[in-house]
Order: sequence, then structure tokens, then C-alpha cells
Amino acid sequence: MAVVNVSLPDQMKDYIEERLREGRFSSTSEYIRDLVREDQKRRSDERLEALLLEGLESGLPIDVDDDYIQRKRSELLTRLERNRAGGR
Repeated sequence: MAVVNVSLPDQMKDYIEERLREGRFSSTSEYIRDLVREDQKRRSDERLEALLLEGLESGLPIDVDDDYIQRKRSELLTRLERNRAGGR
């Protein structure tokens, strides 16, 4: 595991310590890892939304309903995970 040193203003350090006292996180490292995971998920969701919009704007005639969107979302997430794992 890599070590990263981060400088923070006192106000941010105090905020992290407050979050630790709440009990959801046992260490600053755990808190930061959670923030990074959430950012990764957010970016993945943004990319998925962009791909879905691109598909919808392609002009291809399709019936878009909730089932279609869920199926395509699942397919795209599977492709994304496969790409992240190094496979195609």
C-alpha cells in the first residue's frame, strides 16, 4: 500500500477528526479512502450518463422505457468494470 502525505488547513483537519468521533471511520486513512471511492463512483456515474445521453441522441429509433434503461445501464457497468480490470 502506498503512503501519501496531505497538507490540510486546520479547519479541514478538525472536520475529519469530528467525522472520526462519529464512529463511521476508524482512521483518517479510512475516511480519505472512502472519499476517493465515492469520487470514483461519481465519475463512473457521470461517464455512464454521458454514454446513455450519447446513445439517446444518436437518432436511432428505440423504445426507451425503464426496463431498457436498466438493461443498458447494467450492460455499460459490466463493460466499464471489465475495462477497469484490463479486459475488453
